[in-house]
Amino acid sequence: MISARAFADKHYAVFGLARTGLSVVAALRAAGAAVTVWDDDARKRAAIEDTQVHVADLNTADLSAFDGIVVSPGVPLNTHPLAARAAAAGVAVLGDIELFAHARAELPPHKVVGITGTNGKSTTTALIHHILAHAGVPTTMGGNIGLPILSQEPLPEGGVYVLELSSFQIDLTQSLACDVAILTNITPDHLDRYDGMAGYAASKERLFDMQAEGAAAIFLSGDDYTAAIAKGRGGIPVSFDTVPAEGVSLVDGAAYIDGKALGSQADWPALAGPHNAENAVAAIAAARVLGLDADAIRAGLETYPGLPHRMERVAEMGGVLYVNDSKATNPTSTAPALAAYPAIHWIVGGRRKTDELDACMPYLGHVRAAYVIGEAETVYAHLLGAHIPVVRAGTVARATQLAAGAAKPGEVVLLSPACASYDQFRDFEQRGDAFKGAVQELGKA
Repeated sequence: MISARAFADKHYAVFGLARTGLSVVAALRAAGAAVTVWDDDARKRAAIEDTQVHVADLNTADLSAFDGIVVSPGVPLNTHPLAARAAAAGVAVLGDIELFAHARAELPPHKVVGITGTNGKSTTTALIHHILAHAGVPTTMGGNIGLPILSQEPLPEGGVYVLELSSFQIDLTQSLACDVAILTNITPDHLDRYDGMAGYAASKERLFDMQAEGAAAIFLSGDDYTAAIAKGRGGIPVSFDTVPAEGVSLVDGAAYIDGKALGSQADWPALAGPHNAENAVAAIAAARVLGLDADAIRAGLETYPGLPHRMERVAEMGGVLYVNDSKATNPTSTAPALAAYPAIHWIVGGRRKTDELDACMPYLGHVRAAYVIGEAETVYAHLLGAHIPVVRAGTVARATQLAAGAAKPGEVVLLSPACASYDQFRDFEQRGDAFKGAVQELGKA
């Protein structure tokens, strides 16, 4: 695990004992820190085996006794009383990423790449990690993807930590100075946690505010919020013009480094669609900053296997391709998947984050029919019914069965819900697994 002498002889409170919280407890205890924990779930409290860890209700405890309060990113700082009580006690509220930042001085010399944005950050993170690993660079990924960063082994000298960072994690971080920071885009999301879009964008911007002078910044999207953050910061040149330019360029699906051809999406089987072209450009730019040559970058792009639940090719049966894009939890995230295929039977719905599907509307010409599910079924059936055939399917399993029965060779059955999963599933992974299970059942029929 990653720990540090900087934690020793201090007393930390840890609020939330899911996987990340447990990694924090282990890292702090390994350093010799005193730790007091709490989770509102009694089963999680009972699972703490270290007899030196004190259990106390942090909802009512005197917080002034602690050197810091480490909370899960899922704790809504804008509404949870713990945040206000900590501020009144003069105690910092932080997350595991901030503890990692404190530990960096004691790690072998290394670099950190931080990736944030509303959409695309998981693929960009995994792709950068894959390119580095394929080139033989010691690397690991963490943050909002994979294992908690503190539970991982320190990298040897020359290693690169690749961190996907949600706005919630950035909110709990004060000193993570990324050597390379990437912003993919900013579109409406998590607005229940922020003072409108301006507050949400300001959270993303802090990743760049924490960088040291001379560090690399990469900005992908031309949306107004990303453009405003990029203004005046310089950054690695990235362009999507019609002619290759200095830096990294994408022209008609082909990538260039300083005008020299690197390859195209036709060579990258797991990176279909215009959104993945942008993810690839971000990864190319980051790899270039980190010193990889064109051959190493090209090899990494060509061998990237893709992410589970993100435009994941599940099976092809009877000429019909089944694609799991369960990680698309908002309309802006779904839109690129609709753009990627010309003939789609679209499974959509769940717990909606908005009452509109505006980002998806330009691609409805690709949709043969929509199969609406979950809490959003009635609203989405109304929104889509004026434009395309709609089937009220209710569940993922039923939608998959109906879509499979209607799809013709050359068409795609796509789960890309544009919604959160919490109406019917624990998380988007469980929803994606349900889709994959339903596809497997089709194969048995």
